[in-house]
Amino acid sequence: MSQTTVPSPAVTNRAQLLAELVSLEAVDLVVIGGGASGLGVALDARLRGLSVLLLESHDFAGGTSSRATKLVHGGVRYLAQGNIGLVREALHERRALLNNAPHLAQPLAFIMPAYRPWEVPFYGIGLKMYDALAGAASLGKTRWLGKSSTLAQLPGVNAQHLYGGVKYWDGQFDDARLALTLARTAAAQGALLVNYCPAVDILHEDGRICGVRWKDGLAASDQPLEGQVRARCVINATGVWVDALRQLDDAARGQRVRPMVAPSQGVHLVVDRSFLPSDHALLVPHTRDGRVLFAVPWLGHVILGTTDTPRDHVEREPHALAEEAAFILRESAHVLARAPQAADVRSVWVGLRPLVRPDADAGSTKSISREHTVRVSPSGLVTVTGGKWTTYRAMAEDVLQHCVQAGLLNPLPKCQTARFALLGAPDRQQPWPSLGASPGLQCYGTEAAAVQALPGADIELGLGLTEAMVRYAARYEYAQTVADVLARRHRMLFLDATLAAQVAPRVSAILQQEIRSDGNLDAFLALAAQYKRVPT
Repeated sequence: MSQTTVPSPAVTNRAQLLAELVSLEAVDLVVIGGGASGLGVALDARLRGLSVLLLESHDFAGGTSSRATKLVHGGVRYLAQGNIGLVREALHERRALLNNAPHLAQPLAFIMPAYRPWEVPFYGIGLKMYDALAGAASLGKTRWLGKSSTLAQLPGVNAQHLYGGVKYWDGQFDDARLALTLARTAAAQGALLVNYCPAVDILHEDGRICGVRWKDGLAASDQPLEGQVRARCVINATGVWVDALRQLDDAARGQRVRPMVAPSQGVHLVVDRSFLPSDHALLVPHTRDGRVLFAVPWLGHVILGTTDTPRDHVEREPHALAEEAAFILRESAHVLARAPQAADVRSVWVGLRPLVRPDADAGSTKSISREHTVRVSPSGLVTVTGGKWTTYRAMAEDVLQHCVQAGLLNPLPKCQTARFALLGAPDRQQPWPSLGASPGLQCYGTEAAAVQALPGADIELGLGLTEAMVRYAARYEYAQTVADVLARRHRMLFLDATLAAQVAPRVSAILQQEIRSDGNLDAFLALAAQYKRVPT
């Protein structure tokens, strides 16, 4: 694995970042959107020698990219749909991700419990095909399990009418910290990335895009800070919000945009590890109403999910529907020996998937493409949306190829990201704590010593979060708010919303010391109340 030597950690002082942005006149590439797609493009482009500016309206991975089911996977259900190409690509990208960030993405064994005799051979044969498609990128062989072996490896599963199971391998990851690591890796390579700095307009010249206008999203209303940057190429990587930016582009040409995205909502419920005290994940590929159910061990807890519900509009903080929560609890009760109740739920969080609309209108989001799409507008705006975290790297490579083919960029050197270790990546030969374990220093990889060197390393606030980690987030990880710290630098809000609300005032006090801001404490307390509430 190759990696250019990079300084670590690099300071992310906001005043310095904004000063650099103000003085920046032109770049090769402006990326709008700091989720998986945009961050992947920024790193890929910088490694190929392009000057890069990335603008994010809120926080890095503040939307969909922090609300995944935490799985790095080839897509078992896509195999059942016959989408072999998508599965094969994802399986090979899965291996690259696990190699490049082993502290944040790791192999995970799954077990499908079988409650009907035909399920063991039926699913086992399908998963053997999954292994074959992975080839050399396989993480382990599929195994048929008897009842006793299934119960031994998956304690907490419902034993009544259990015939056995099928065990196969995929991966899991920490999505928000992976996004942050991509941002910091790109910055270490020379890209400029600024969060809470939306692109408020797209600049045109002779009918072609020539740059963007930006605004500091944290500046006081009576002291606005804004400017513009010229660019050879502008990438719209804003996820479920791509159509809003496309509307800005088309309005300048007197056109009306047709929406690309049909949002789909996925709900997740988090419960204590005692409901599934195993290092293996549980997968039900076909629930009673034809959906998929996961129970995934993650950071000392268990994630239950997910749903696939079409939504007509997008929200920064989407709400779970009562029927979605009821579905997850009801189906979990069928496969877990101890059925979780609403009172057992520690956190409820929702992700909006940017599914790509077909040319014709479609109904159910199950029929809409899970693959990513890249489109270049007549004015030269390059939009990427769809896809999934597992294939973020291949998506970025595809985006830059489209830029070259459209004449927006000159031919580029070969992509380097397939074997480029991200910041903090330990040696693959070094044993590393599981992502199923309680959160702690392990998520920092080789940067753990730098965290421990800060004041408050021995003062824990809860769930492994220390005062030093909060200071590290403010100094080196772009954190500006309490939510940045407790939702994305540490995942406490996603694990235990009640505890996150209790810890929030102390985090706010530390941010006051570090960046002279309370970190929008009141807004976070309201958000924590939303994450705690199970809709009924």
